[in-house]
Amino acid sequence: MDYDAIVIGAGMSGLAAAIRIAMSGLSVCVLERHNVPGGLNSYYTQEGRAFDVGLHALTNFVPARTLGAPLTKVLRQLRIRHEELRLGEHEFSEIVFPGERLTFTNEFEHFEGEIERVFPHQRDAFAALVNRVRTFELREDGVEDQSARAVVGEILSDPLLIEMILCPILYYGSAREDDVAWSQFVVLFRSIFLEGLSRPEGGVRRIVNLLIKRLKAAGGELRYGSGVRRIRIENGRAQLLELDDGEVLRSGTIFSSAGRTESLRLAGREVPPEEIGRLTFLESISMMKDAPASFGHGAATSFFCTEERIAYRIPQRLIDVRSGVISAPNNFRSKKPLKEGCMRLTVLANYEAWHKLSKEEYVQAKIECAEQAIAKVAACFFDWRPHTVYRDVFTPCTIRRFTGHVGGAVYGSPKKSLTGESGIPGLVLCGTDQGYLGIVGAMFSGVAMANRHLIAPHQKTATSPRSA
Repeated sequence: MDYDAIVIGAGMSGLAAAIRIAMSGLSVCVLERHNVPGGLNSYYTQEGRAFDVGLHALTNFVPARTLGAPLTKVLRQLRIRHEELRLGEHEFSEIVFPGERLTFTNEFEHFEGEIERVFPHQRDAFAALVNRVRTFELREDGVEDQSARAVVGEILSDPLLIEMILCPILYYGSAREDDVAWSQFVVLFRSIFLEGLSRPEGGVRRIVNLLIKRLKAAGGELRYGSGVRRIRIENGRAQLLELDDGEVLRSGTIFSSAGRTESLRLAGREVPPEEIGRLTFLESISMMKDAPASFGHGAATSFFCTEERIAYRIPQRLIDVRSGVISAPNNFRSKKPLKEGCMRLTVLANYEAWHKLSKEEYVQAKIECAEQAIAKVAACFFDWRPHTVYRDVFTPCTIRRFTGHVGGAVYGSPKKSLTGESGIPGLVLCGTDQGYLGIVGAMFSGVAMANRHLIAPHQKTATSPRSA
């Protein structure tokens, strides 16, 4: 069967791209290997409990009809009303390091006040950093993209403040060890601090279901259980997709949200080792009878480090408990409070170390590593183990299994392509490896790449004098 476009992966970016294409009157099919959509931001049910995967918080929060904001733009492009998301803002979140704590809300003035309170000598320097972030223009070619650690270090002089600023940025989107590209630092700083954090009522499935509803209404096709075995090149262009069951589909343009490494390998191309993403995580989700606030934990999201300098790199062992992210979904505002308390803890992990374990060792390691990580953070927050009634744990191997990402790499390749170009004509990248980050960023990526590589060229051809 022939389509104007085929999208690999029913994640946020893939669904958004397909919606835009279908809305333009072009034929599009989304191929999803699994039976549940969402990609890295998905959901599942276990023993009657609904769990989110990926979503700690929706970044880029702004009130409805805020002009020029990424969230406003992407919702308008997809024809989704802001109210349909039912977003609940966080009361506050925090960055916790030895001896210091910074809180932030969706009012940036609060964070500025916190910087002045804890680091009064850095007030003017921080203002200069914020101005640099606000005025920076993203370059699509990504040429000479600087190290964010280097740029921030040129502006701020306090080593601890530098680490505390970098910590949330790294954990919310960096594919580089111990650093992040300056352009991505800008994107993440804006989305976390200048805009803000929220959570959709009902979790990530609300967003996924809205996207699927829009796709179907626009006439797009979504096929589950349809993994892609190979992308075939014909006349120098990616045009054919061979599925796991042997079926072959033809497409005018292929949009892949599978990841840069994974997409190029499907097309038979080699990827240099330094361009393959390696950063991955272990996460435990603990359910409790009572909400975290009843134990004195009021932060919605806590970025923590137990040392003065963050080690954001592949650990030598199964996990590294010295830094991470704690998410408390109950601490986002909601008209429908969650029935149980929930604490999610994410720490860095080593895919190769997990992959080498036997089945018995793997099962035991999940239990021990979750316990070890919670015990480590208990001193800084609270020990929720005695209050836990149910816990689930996923590892880098889980991520590899359900996303197809090599090594369970959550943030993809260190090499991004803001233009979406893969180096193979007809194969367009969208999602994490295109360069936009988070759920809103993923949807924005899908919309932008669909507009750039298919819709705009199609409209130009349709209205040219030669086509008349």
